Amino acid sequence: MDFTFTEEQQAAVEAAKAVFASVEPDSVPSPALIRGAVAEDFDRALWKRLAEGDLLGLTLDPGHGGSGLDLIALCLVLRESARVLARVPLLESGAAALAVQKYGDAELCADVLPRVVRGELALTVAPNGRTGHDPAELAVQARQDGDRWVLDGVQTAVPWAHGADRVLIPAHTGAGNTVLALVPRRQDGVVLDEQVSTSGERQAEIRLDGVRLSAAEVLSADGAWEWLRDVLTTGTCALALGLGTAVLEMTSSYVSGREQFGHPLATFQAVAVQAADRYIDLRAMEVTLWQAAWRLGREEERPTAGGALPLAADVAVAKMWAAEGVRRVVQTAQHLHGGFGAVTDYPLHRYHAWAKQLELSLGPAAAYEEALGTLLATHPVA
Repeated sequence: MDFTFTEEQQAAVEAAKAVFASVEPDSVPSPALIRGAVAEDFDRALWKRLAEGDLLGLTLDPGHGGSGLDLIALCLVLRESARVLARVPLLESGAAALAVQKYGDAELCADVLPRVVRGELALTVAPNGRTGHDPAELAVQARQDGDRWVLDGVQTAVPWAHGADRVLIPAHTGAGNTVLALVPRRQDGVVLDEQVSTSGERQAEIRLDGVRLSAAEVLSADGAWEWLRDVLTTGTCALALGLGTAVLEMTSSYVSGREQFGHPLATFQAVAVQAADRYIDLRAMEVTLWQAAWRLGREEERPTAGGALPLAADVAVAKMWAAEGVRRVVQTAQHLHGGFGAVTDYPLHRYHAWAKQLELSLGPAAAYEEALGTLLATHPVA
């Protein structure tokens, strides 16, 4: 494998940096500070600039107005977005659009994807597609009724749902199968209730009562749910990497300028060792992210070689490092900042809240250590 980024990927990074250069870390209070005080919508002005910079269709085919790049390019842009805590559904909309392109029919693609690229249509994804493994655990059920699908159930903690135009929801069919339903937010039978995330963002509990969709709006191909879950996981790891990198830079700047006993904090061995440990965390997060993204983008064209673990192993390793690493980075940052890290006029508390939300969305590392152990037992490495 070659982790050198292509010219096209590097150009995407530069375009993203130009768009995010004017973005300040968000000022949405965390629930611990002001309960229920959340922004009504995502950053529409930033969303427009992302569309104008051709960054909303990076991984979509040129025939739909996209750039035709790979998942690594999307992860690179997600990394830049997390450095400034950009309040946009870039991961969710990008992953949902990719799923539509990969598994949807020509009519659905023609209706949805060009509008996503232009920023006219925002998509999001229900979180069960990110963490669930057993179809029976899904909270929404889908059944066929003639040439239509009918959905019932309750989906909680859906990010950006109040601002998105459509929500991609995983649902079980009752026969051990999973489908992905692209549900319009204003569809009959859809009710959104208010929820607030750990980061203070507005989420939704979506109640579906006899929601009827056309066959084209339901992606029923085998493996679609698992593939989407891996894309969301890998993208979340990219967000964790970007956030952690920004926090370590913030911490480095602070301890270099802050003095105790006539010397910068950065010159104290205990401080330097802690910062070095967090740098190692970030490098491990980075290499496991690119390994997972590279494998995910080439899984179909390059089957698993004899003796190699399947893609799920690389995703699990990236997930473990991201969840644990981003937590350690922000906790060390709070420790080294001392009381100043708790000042609400200083952005570190917002990064801490976002990091906790990312950690929770990725899930406990122990669960993925167990999954990795099972893979090792069933796929012995030569």
